[in-house]
Amino acid sequence: RPGSNWGFSALLKGPSEWHKDYPIAEGNRQSPIDIVPSEAVFDARLSPISLSYNNCTSVSISNNGHSVVVEFTDSDERSVIRGGPLENTYRLKQFHFHWGGKGCRGSEHTVGGKTYASELHLVHWNAIKYKSFGEAAAAPDGLAVLGIFLEVTLLEHLYFPNVTDFKGFNPKCLLPNSLEYWTYPGSLTTPPLYESVTWIVLKEPIYVSEKQMGKFRTLLFNEEEEDDRMRMENNFRPPQPLKGRTVRASFK
Repeated sequence: RPGSNWGFSALLKGPSEWHKDYPIAEGNRQSPIDIVPSEAVFDARLSPISLSYNNCTSVSISNNGHSVVVEFTDSDERSVIRGGPLENTYRLKQFHFHWGGKGCRGSEHTVGGKTYASELHLVHWNAIKYKSFGEAAAAPDGLAVLGIFLEVTLLEHLYFPNVTDFKGFNPKCLLPNSLEYWTYPGSLTTPPLYESVTWIVLKEPIYVSEKQMGKFRTLLFNEEEEDDRMRMENNFRPPQPLKGRTVRASFK
Protein backbone atom coordinates (compact mmCIF):
# COMPACT_ATOMS: atom_id res chain seq x y z
CA ARG A 1 0.00 0.00 0.00
CA PRO A 2 2.30 2.76 -1.22
CA GLY A 3 1.70 6.06 0.52
CA SER A 4 -0.10 4.56 3.47
CA ASN A 5 0.67 7.55 5.72
CA TRP A 6 -1.42 9.81 3.51
CA GLY A 7 -5.16 10.18 3.63
CA PHE A 8 -5.66 8.29 6.89
CA SER A 9 -9.01 9.95 7.64
CA ALA A 10 -10.16 9.05 4.12
CA LEU A 11 -9.28 5.43 4.85
CA LEU A 12 -11.87 5.38 7.61
CA LYS A 13 -14.57 6.37 5.12
CA GLY A 14 -13.81 3.44 2.86
CA PRO A 15 -12.90 3.18 -0.84
CA SER A 16 -16.37 3.99 -2.18
CA GLU A 17 -16.08 7.51 -0.69
CA TRP A 18 -12.55 8.36 -1.81
CA HIS A 19 -13.55 10.07 -5.07
CA LYS A 20 -15.23 12.89 -3.09
CA ASP A 21 -11.90 14.05 -1.64
CA TYR A 22 -9.66 12.61 -4.36
CA PRO A 23 -11.27 13.01 -7.81
CA ILE A 24 -8.36 11.06 -9.36
CA ALA A 25 -10.03 7.98 -7.84
CA GLU A 26 -12.02 7.91 -11.07
CA GLY A 27 -8.92 8.46 -13.24
CA ASN A 28 -7.66 6.42 -16.17
CA ARG A 29 -4.86 4.45 -14.48
CA GLN A 30 -6.18 3.42 -11.07
CA SER A 31 -5.15 0.34 -9.10
CA PRO A 32 -5.63 -2.44 -8.23
CA ILE A 33 -7.07 -4.32 -11.21
CA ASP A 34 -8.26 -7.81 -12.04
CA ILE A 35 -5.52 -9.33 -14.18
CA VAL A 36 -7.12 -11.57 -16.82
CA PRO A 37 -4.32 -13.89 -18.02
CA SER A 38 -5.98 -14.65 -21.38
CA GLU A 39 -6.17 -10.92 -22.14
CA ALA A 40 -2.59 -10.09 -21.09
CA VAL A 41 -0.24 -9.46 -24.03
CA PHE A 42 3.09 -11.31 -24.12
CA ASP A 43 5.84 -8.76 -24.79
CA ALA A 44 9.12 -10.33 -25.91
CA ARG A 45 10.89 -7.00 -25.32
CA LEU A 46 10.30 -7.25 -21.56
CA SER A 47 13.54 -8.32 -19.92
CA PRO A 48 13.60 -10.24 -16.64
CA ILE A 49 13.37 -8.08 -13.54
CA SER A 50 16.56 -7.87 -11.52
CA LEU A 51 16.39 -7.47 -7.74
CA SER A 52 19.53 -6.45 -5.85
CA TYR A 53 18.66 -6.72 -2.16
CA ASN A 54 21.89 -8.32 -0.96
CA ASN A 55 23.14 -5.36 1.08
CA CYS A 56 19.83 -4.11 2.34
CA THR A 57 19.22 -3.05 5.89
CA SER A 58 15.76 -2.54 7.22
CA VAL A 59 15.49 0.50 9.46
CA SER A 60 12.21 0.02 11.27
CA ILE A 61 9.02 -1.99 11.46
CA SER A 62 5.85 -0.15 12.35
CA ASN A 63 2.17 -0.88 12.69
CA ASN A 64 0.20 2.10 11.40
CA GLY A 65 -3.16 0.58 12.33
CA HIS A 66 -4.01 -0.84 8.94
CA SER A 67 -0.76 -2.40 7.77
CA VAL A 68 2.68 -3.45 8.93
CA VAL A 69 5.35 -1.41 7.16
CA VAL A 70 9.07 -2.22 7.06
CA GLU A 71 11.17 0.81 6.04
CA PHE A 72 14.62 0.62 4.41
CA THR A 73 17.57 2.96 4.04
CA ASP A 74 17.13 4.47 0.58
CA SER A 75 20.00 6.98 0.44
CA ASP A 76 22.02 4.90 -2.04
CA GLU A 77 21.73 2.08 -4.58
CA ARG A 78 22.23 -0.84 -2.16
CA SER A 79 18.67 -2.19 -2.53
CA VAL A 80 17.23 -1.75 -6.00
CA ILE A 81 15.01 -3.16 -8.71
CA ARG A 82 15.83 -2.78 -12.41
CA GLY A 83 14.98 -4.31 -15.77
CA GLY A 84 11.57 -5.43 -16.95
CA PRO A 85 9.40 -2.46 -17.86
CA LEU A 86 11.65 -0.01 -15.96
CA GLU A 87 13.92 2.44 -17.76
CA ASN A 88 15.82 3.37 -14.60
CA THR A 89 16.99 1.75 -11.39
CA TYR A 90 14.48 2.18 -8.55
CA ARG A 91 15.46 2.14 -4.85
CA LEU A 92 13.60 0.05 -2.26
CA LYS A 93 11.79 2.34 0.20
CA GLN A 94 9.51 -0.03 2.13
CA PHE A 95 7.38 -3.11 2.00
CA HIS A 96 4.00 -3.81 3.54
CA PHE A 97 1.24 -6.38 3.46
CA HIS A 98 -2.49 -6.42 2.78
CA TRP A 99 -4.60 -9.16 4.31
CA GLY A 100 -8.13 -9.79 5.41
CA GLY A 101 -9.69 -10.91 8.66
CA LYS A 102 -9.94 -14.53 9.73
CA GLY A 103 -11.27 -16.60 6.87
CA CYS A 104 -11.30 -13.58 4.50
CA ARG A 105 -9.24 -13.04 1.40
CA GLY A 106 -6.94 -10.03 1.50
CA SER A 107 -5.13 -9.41 -1.79
CA GLU A 108 -5.82 -6.21 -3.72
CA HIS A 109 -5.02 -7.45 -7.21
CA THR A 110 -6.96 -10.46 -8.43
CA VAL A 111 -6.11 -12.92 -11.21
CA GLY A 112 -9.03 -13.98 -13.38
CA GLY A 113 -11.29 -13.01 -10.49
CA LYS A 114 -9.30 -15.10 -7.97
CA THR A 115 -8.38 -13.36 -4.71
CA TYR A 116 -5.34 -14.51 -2.74
CA ALA A 117 -5.03 -14.65 1.03
CA SER A 118 -2.64 -11.70 1.17
CA GLU A 119 -0.52 -9.44 -1.01
CA LEU A 120 2.98 -8.13 -0.36
CA HIS A 121 4.03 -4.81 -1.90
CA LEU A 122 7.70 -3.87 -2.23
CA VAL A 123 7.73 -0.13 -2.96
CA HIS A 124 10.61 1.41 -4.95
CA TRP A 125 11.20 4.96 -6.21
CA ASN A 126 13.02 6.49 -9.17
CA ALA A 127 15.96 8.20 -7.44
CA ILE A 128 17.76 8.78 -10.73
CA LYS A 129 15.07 11.19 -11.91
CA TYR A 130 13.61 12.57 -8.64
CA LYS A 131 15.12 14.09 -5.50
CA SER A 132 12.88 12.44 -2.90
CA PHE A 133 10.34 9.69 -2.43
CA GLY A 134 7.63 12.33 -2.00
CA GLU A 135 8.45 13.96 -5.32
CA ALA A 136 8.62 10.59 -7.08
CA ALA A 137 5.30 9.46 -5.59
CA ALA A 138 3.46 12.17 -7.53
CA ALA A 139 5.25 11.62 -10.87
CA PRO A 140 3.99 9.33 -13.68
CA ASP A 141 7.19 7.23 -13.66
CA GLY A 142 8.09 7.82 -10.04
CA LEU A 143 7.32 4.51 -8.36
CA ALA A 144 7.73 0.82 -9.12
CA VAL A 145 5.85 -1.61 -6.90
CA LEU A 146 6.55 -5.33 -6.93
CA GLY A 147 3.40 -7.21 -5.94
CA ILE A 148 3.62 -10.78 -4.61
CA PHE A 149 0.60 -12.91 -3.77
CA LEU A 150 0.50 -15.03 -0.62
CA GLU A 151 -1.54 -18.21 -0.62
CA VAL A 152 -2.42 -20.22 2.47
CA THR A 153 -1.31 -23.83 2.62
CA LEU A 154 -1.69 -26.47 5.29
CA LEU A 155 2.06 -27.05 5.32
CA GLU A 156 4.67 -24.88 7.03
CA HIS A 157 7.13 -23.41 4.51
CA LEU A 158 10.57 -22.69 5.81
CA TYR A 159 11.44 -19.74 3.62
CA PHE A 160 8.76 -17.47 5.06
CA PRO A 161 10.15 -15.71 8.17
CA ASN A 162 8.49 -15.16 11.49
CA VAL A 163 6.90 -11.74 11.74
CA THR A 164 9.23 -10.86 14.61
CA ASP A 165 12.35 -11.36 12.47
CA PHE A 166 11.79 -8.44 10.12
CA LYS A 167 14.47 -6.17 11.61
CA GLY A 168 17.77 -6.27 9.72
CA PHE A 169 16.11 -8.57 7.23
CA ASN A 170 16.59 -9.26 3.52
CA PRO A 171 13.26 -9.45 1.62
CA LYS A 172 14.86 -11.71 -0.98
CA CYS A 173 13.55 -14.69 1.03
CA LEU A 174 10.00 -13.44 0.34
CA LEU A 175 10.37 -14.02 -3.41
CA PRO A 176 8.90 -17.05 -5.20
CA ASN A 177 11.12 -19.26 -7.36
CA SER A 178 9.83 -17.77 -10.61
CA LEU A 179 9.99 -14.02 -11.30
CA GLU A 180 7.64 -14.17 -14.32
CA TYR A 181 5.33 -11.17 -14.10
CA TRP A 182 2.52 -9.05 -15.42
CA THR A 183 3.04 -5.30 -15.67
CA TYR A 184 0.75 -2.32 -16.23
CA PRO A 185 0.64 1.45 -15.50
CA GLY A 186 -1.34 2.12 -12.33
CA SER A 187 -1.69 4.08 -9.13
CA LEU A 188 -1.35 4.06 -5.38
CA THR A 189 -4.18 1.95 -3.93
CA THR A 190 -4.90 4.34 -1.03
CA PRO A 191 -5.34 8.12 -0.97
CA PRO A 192 -3.91 10.25 -2.52
CA LEU A 193 -4.21 7.61 -5.29
CA TYR A 194 -1.46 9.22 -7.39
CA GLU A 195 -1.15 7.64 -10.85
CA SER A 196 2.58 7.14 -10.41
CA VAL A 197 3.09 3.39 -10.17
CA THR A 198 4.55 0.93 -12.64
CA TRP A 199 3.07 -2.27 -11.23
CA ILE A 200 5.04 -5.51 -11.56
CA VAL A 201 2.87 -8.36 -10.25
CA LEU A 202 4.50 -11.78 -9.96
CA LYS A 203 2.54 -14.71 -11.36
CA GLU A 204 3.78 -17.27 -8.81
CA PRO A 205 2.59 -16.81 -5.22
CA ILE A 206 4.52 -17.64 -2.07
CA TYR A 207 2.92 -19.93 0.47
CA VAL A 208 2.20 -19.34 4.14
CA SER A 209 0.37 -21.45 6.67
CA GLU A 210 -2.87 -20.48 8.37
CA LYS A 211 -0.79 -20.30 11.56
CA GLN A 212 1.54 -17.76 9.96
CA MET A 213 -1.41 -15.69 8.72
CA GLY A 214 -2.68 -15.78 12.30
CA LYS A 215 0.59 -14.17 13.42
CA PHE A 216 -0.06 -11.31 11.05
CA ARG A 217 -3.55 -10.74 12.40
CA THR A 218 -2.27 -10.85 15.98
CA LEU A 219 0.49 -8.39 15.15
CA LEU A 220 -1.81 -5.96 13.40
CA PHE A 221 -4.82 -5.97 15.69
CA ASN A 222 -4.57 -6.14 19.46
CA GLU A 223 -7.56 -5.95 21.77
CA GLU A 224 -7.30 -2.18 22.24
CA GLU A 225 -7.67 -1.75 18.48
CA GLU A 226 -10.78 -3.89 18.25
CA ASP A 227 -12.97 -0.91 17.28
CA ASP A 228 -10.50 0.22 14.62
CA ARG A 229 -10.30 -3.33 13.31
CA MET A 230 -14.01 -3.39 12.66
CA ARG A 231 -13.73 -0.20 10.61
CA MET A 232 -10.54 -0.97 8.74
CA GLU A 233 -10.81 -4.60 7.84
CA ASN A 234 -12.81 -3.93 4.68
CA ASN A 235 -10.60 -1.14 3.36
CA PHE A 236 -8.93 -3.18 0.66
CA ARG A 237 -9.70 -1.37 -2.52
CA PRO A 238 -11.61 -3.50 -5.04
CA PRO A 239 -10.32 -3.87 -8.62
CA GLN A 240 -10.70 -0.74 -10.74
CA PRO A 241 -11.72 -0.43 -14.42
CA LEU A 242 -8.91 -1.06 -16.91
CA LYS A 243 -9.99 1.89 -19.10
CA GLY A 244 -8.08 0.83 -22.20
CA ARG A 245 -4.82 -0.10 -20.49
CA THR A 246 -2.85 -3.12 -21.68
CA VAL A 247 -1.51 -5.63 -19.18
CA ARG A 248 1.77 -7.02 -20.54
CA ALA A 249 3.18 -10.41 -19.60
CA SER A 250 6.87 -11.41 -19.49
CA PHE A 251 5.90 -15.00 -20.28
CA LYS A 252 3.79 -16.89 -22.83
